[in-house]
Amino acid sequence: MNSEENKSSNELIELVDVCRSYGYGDAESFALKNFSMTVKRGEFIMIMGPSGCGKTTLLNVLGLLDKPTAGTYRLNGKKVSGFSARGKSRIRAKNIGFIFQDFNLIPNLTVIENVALPLVYSGASKTHRLIQASDTLQRFHLGEREYFFPSQLSGGQKQRVAIARSLVSKPEIILADEPTGSLDSRSSHIVMEELRRIHSEGNTIIMVTHNPNLTTYATRVIHMLDGGIDEDIKTVSDEDLPVPIHDRIERDDNDENEPEQFIERDLKLEADTDSFEARSDLASKRISDPDELGSGLSLEDIERAKEKKRRAAERAKKAAERAKKAKKKLPPKPKKPFPMPESAISSDRDVKIQEIPSIEELAKEKK
Repeated sequence: MNSEENKSSNELIELVDVCRSYGYGDAESFALKNFSMTVKRGEFIMIMGPSGCGKTTLLNVLGLLDKPTAGTYRLNGKKVSGFSARGKSRIRAKNIGFIFQDFNLIPNLTVIENVALPLVYSGASKTHRLIQASDTLQRFHLGEREYFFPSQLSGGQKQRVAIARSLVSKPEIILADEPTGSLDSRSSHIVMEELRRIHSEGNTIIMVTHNPNLTTYATRVIHMLDGGIDEDIKTVSDEDLPVPIHDRIERDDNDENEPEQFIERDLKLEADTDSFEARSDLASKRISDPDELGSGLSLEDIERAKEKKRRAAERAKKAAERAKKAKKKLPPKPKKPFPMPESAISSDRDVKIQEIPSIEELAKEKK
């Protein structure tokens, strides 16, 4: 009896004859057909197969993004069909992390804001979200790029940010759809080493890939064909799997509005703000200039420089206003004399202009 209970408690996912079809009648096609699989806690499963065999559809079903048309899906022993839409959203926010091939980062948000985004749905405050996101980025050696935008990162850095975003809510299940498909060999190796480290901490990872060289990281390899399992190979025994992380799927429905507990000390919600006080203060003041973060200046120095710059701008503005007012009070400029026509001015200095004779002179001339 105890062995059966331990076996059931160790099973995280169970699919029984799951089907996912599209279309009706003669046009009906099956992406998944009578698919059955059991996933234990702490497994690292690689799913391989040709294009169109149902790999991405399987991830969508496991991630509660798609609903099977037939069959049974149990998550932590509970039937998913009995979950409400709100309950599925809570599970996706707290217990399932998604990693995509195209990163899916929001371009107009900074790195730390992208990573903190999943915590919005868990009810955490803004300060806690930024602290937890900063902590997660430090693990991936991206602390210096917290306030960069996605366009300022390389492909490998973007994928590491996407992995950090999937882990920020501390989920138990990681679903990765071709996380190395858009990366070169060096970046792929870095990303896979990060996934290996995450798996060693007890996360259950289910990853879709076309690269057979990556199967060395897996504890189990599943080859799919035409919506079903063609081959299922275990490379690591169940006894050698890492110790799974604390199960956080079963929660009391009454804690829905409570914030996520990042550090539990004496049953009190407490945030470790000592290491990240400066970064959270920067985030609250919307300082997003990477040069300021890497300059080594304290917050007081940055604020003092900004205040000095603001006062200089005010002084320049007031000086411009005074000059404008003084310009209005100036007397009008004297008008220029009317210019004489050039024909009236003789260029010959020897020529004398004859004066008009008076009446007396005219009378003398007549005599």
